[in-house]
Amino acid sequence: MEPVYAERPAPAGLACLWTRTVSSPTVQRVVPDGCTDLMWTPSTGALNVAGPDTQAQLASVAPGTLYGVRLPPGAFPSVFGVPAHAVRDLRVPLTDLVPSARLESFTSMVEFCASRVTVDPVLTATAALLRTGDVTTAAWEIGLSERQLRRRCLDAFGYPPKVLQRVLRFDSALRLAWTGVPFATVAAEAGYADQAHLAREVRALAGVSLGQLIRP
Repeated sequence: MEPVYAERPAPAGLACLWTRTVSSPTVQRVVPDGCTDLMWTPSTGALNVAGPDTQAQLASVAPGTLYGVRLPPGAFPSVFGVPAHAVRDLRVPLTDLVPSARLESFTSMVEFCASRVTVDPVLTATAALLRTGDVTTAAWEIGLSERQLRRRCLDAFGYPPKVLQRVLRFDSALRLAWTGVPFATVAAEAGYADQAHLAREVRALAGVSLGQLIRP
């Protein structure tokens, strides 16, 4: 059986709830999207936090179902109490971040995240501006200096603004490509200089071409 990945809506403030089921050991390519995840493996009881990625991660997945709660960009510190850059490109046990956490079910995971998450409208605006514009304009629109924006982005998103911009633009491009939009149009709509620029950025962040990435 091919790996089965499914998402469903989450409580307010969370991005989504998801499951991934595999019948045999497999390696999954996880690409940067600006989000972070709390993951539970029922067979072992392991609860791990996936920090913000700067490049593709190849994750070994054991047979069974992996459960996840995905947090939107910028939500990490409110749930886990540490700056997002502290776990950039890492996978760490939940108790390393929140020693008092004792979660024993998917429902308790969801409740844990939903009860702690805070949606900061400034961070939401920052992500939206950087997804479609440049760092200088984003800082001006929010009313911060570029140095202040960098500090806030590192704490909230785990990236400096220019890296956050690259990751969010890549995520937008990937979402468009999944719908069947021609790659030249993807490049234009996602804010790349041209299709060649898109191709370079996708390979840098994902490790493979866009065509390989969206292949069924």
